[in-house]
Amino acid sequence: MARTPSNMIPLGTKAPDFNLFDTVSSHTLSLQNLKGERGTVIMFICNHCPFVIHVNSAIVSLANEFNTQGFSFIAISSNDVINYPQDGPDQMAIHAKEQGYPFPYLYDDSQNVAKAYDAACTPDFYVFNANLELTYRGQLDDSRPGNGRTVTGNDLRHALNCLVEHTENKTPQKPSIGCNIKWKTSS
Repeated sequence: MARTPSNMIPLGTKAPDFNLFDTVSSHTLSLQNLKGERGTVIMFICNHCPFVIHVNSAIVSLANEFNTQGFSFIAISSNDVINYPQDGPDQMAIHAKEQGYPFPYLYDDSQNVAKAYDAACTPDFYVFNANLELTYRGQLDDSRPGNGRTVTGNDLRHALNCLVEHTENKTPQKPSIGCNIKWKTSS
């Protein structure tokens, strides 16, 4: 299992816009349509990554908790489905239903959105304020498969609470660790 860290892009970065196919609703959705009134969480995940599987229930719990406070959660899978067919759109729709995802699960076929966000791993988390300016990027919490630490979602929760309370997040932001995004190979 690869241990790839996320890229820590500069805070204040504007969220790159996108239009992607949502495997849950079977519609093309845009960031502008999906963004939250108070903030937006964008997560790069996939079906098969053990790091994502490890935190799925915490992601669902946080989304359910913060959706009621004006936050939108958006999941994106950018993996190469030729070499990783278990991450294809049909399987994504099944996975989203099985996990009870209360958010869209978008398919980034071109991988251009992952590149625009400089996403590196799954899971990779980004929190944007109401103006779509980056206020947090990195890990959900310190738990990883096999390290014995309980999944709490504390790092992401703290970032969201800072937006709720209109306070600056002064807690050090740590990169997420996960499987690398499965990039397509050029032919």
